[in-house]
Amino acid sequence: MNPTSQTDHDQPGQNSLYFGDNLDVLRESMRDESVDLVYLDPPFNSSRDYNILFASPKNERSDAQITAFKDTWHWGRQAEREFGEIVRSDNTHAAEMIQALRRFMGENDMMAYLTMMANRLLELYRVLKPTGSLYLHCDPTASHYLKIVLDAVFGIANFRTEISWRRSGAHNDAKQGRAQYGNVRDTIFFYTKSAKWSWNWLYTGYGHDYLEKMYRHVEPETGRRYQLDNLTGPGGAAKGNPLYEVMGVTRHWRYSREKMDELIAEGRIVQTREGNVPRYKRYLDEMSGVPLQNDWNDILSAMGSEYLGYPTQKPLALLERIINASSNEGDVVLDPFCGCGTTVHAAQKLGRQWIGIDITHLAVSLIEKRLKDAFPGIGFDVHGTPRDIAGARDLARRDKYQFQWWACSLVNAQPYQGKKKGADGGIDGLIYFQDELKGYKKIVVSVKGGENVSVAMVRDFAHVIERERAEIGLFVTLSAPSKPMETEAVKAGYYTNPHGASFPKIQILTIDDLLTGAKRPLYSDLAQGAVTFKKAGREEKRHDQNDLF
Repeated sequence: MNPTSQTDHDQPGQNSLYFGDNLDVLRESMRDESVDLVYLDPPFNSSRDYNILFASPKNERSDAQITAFKDTWHWGRQAEREFGEIVRSDNTHAAEMIQALRRFMGENDMMAYLTMMANRLLELYRVLKPTGSLYLHCDPTASHYLKIVLDAVFGIANFRTEISWRRSGAHNDAKQGRAQYGNVRDTIFFYTKSAKWSWNWLYTGYGHDYLEKMYRHVEPETGRRYQLDNLTGPGGAAKGNPLYEVMGVTRHWRYSREKMDELIAEGRIVQTREGNVPRYKRYLDEMSGVPLQNDWNDILSAMGSEYLGYPTQKPLALLERIINASSNEGDVVLDPFCGCGTTVHAAQKLGRQWIGIDITHLAVSLIEKRLKDAFPGIGFDVHGTPRDIAGARDLARRDKYQFQWWACSLVNAQPYQGKKKGADGGIDGLIYFQDELKGYKKIVVSVKGGENVSVAMVRDFAHVIERERAEIGLFVTLSAPSKPMETEAVKAGYYTNPHGASFPKIQILTIDDLLTGAKRPLYSDLAQGAVTFKKAGREEKRHDQNDLF
């Protein structure tokens, strides 16, 4: 699929969302050395039995692509094709590495996963600027193999840090029969493209015990905490430190006599007792804090009002930390597996430009809503989603499930039951709305992507609405409805809300009308859609670069 109409590597305007395979988007729409920072959190189900990943499939399937909430890879035609692309790439280290891994591991699910990752990492390396950085977020299931892949693509010398992120507190897995240590940490690999990269030191606050020990003095006049620090020059005369007398004590000092006199006049030099070596008064409120280390245990998983219900959602604070450390205002941040959009949300909040890519309409639709809720009036481009009826027909022909998910997004419905064949019972989407202060009501959505729709489908849908005890049904169709279909919909009657307003029980909406805005679903909702998809909190102001705590 060609996700945009742009010419090869004609870089889009920044702040762009793409629906499509990130490998295609990177190759077709992103210029060399155009991105300052890449963060990727590729879906991978670490809760699966590790050994299953090495079980060779019984038959070949070309479904190495990721679908929403199903992060499974299989060795098949697509994996073989991508393997060949890596072997033929200009990066000979990556070519040798991927062949060695295949000889060692064979053709199985894990090898398909690593092949997929290696091919995309080669493209991410290409689009990174020489001063750019990449953060890869993973878990212990494949982190050791991904480190080898990263070393081959970026070069061993460009590995910077392995960050350990404690995403949660202790798990009491013993009750579930887990016979090993509880896993509460993820791994984030930090690589740069070259030996010179963008970097901003970040700091965390001091712990209580450290403050009580090191900053135990309090200035009575101001209430400011301080410590008394060493003034003597390290290395003495050998390091060129000046020798003179201060308050009756002769030493090699770290400051010149003129500077020392200034500090004394400012009250910054303290002699606790006559004859003691004078010391420097260092105030706590003048200190930046503790330079950030690679063990991050102060950011918990997304929860509370921040959590939108997406299963792999990462907390905003985590992405803000990474973006603040490895980019500057106006830089371009890319997330090729953007999921529910935490990276692009954080980038927008911090004044960066951003590009997000995901292979499901479910994710792209969720991100669109999230950004519009958090940043009212925001403008950004969306590529690869249908813009007209021809594009809608093309999507329906290629992938009926993606078409259904996309069509559900047009009416702000959540997809129902994923790809479980026969499990939908005539339902493709759900909307929960609130038309009184207490209690929620349900709307069911049926999506028809075929060229032939009939009055029988509307009649069947009426039974679905009754069975599900829904108040309203939205019949979303690619084809225009017939007069008998419209008549059948009218026969279903109306839903009247507690305030006396009436709405058609069955509403037939065409894709064309939804795209052009000619029609929209009719119902009253006091929650304004926040029941169906949890609403992201509005960002009142953008954080400054130095707003660290």
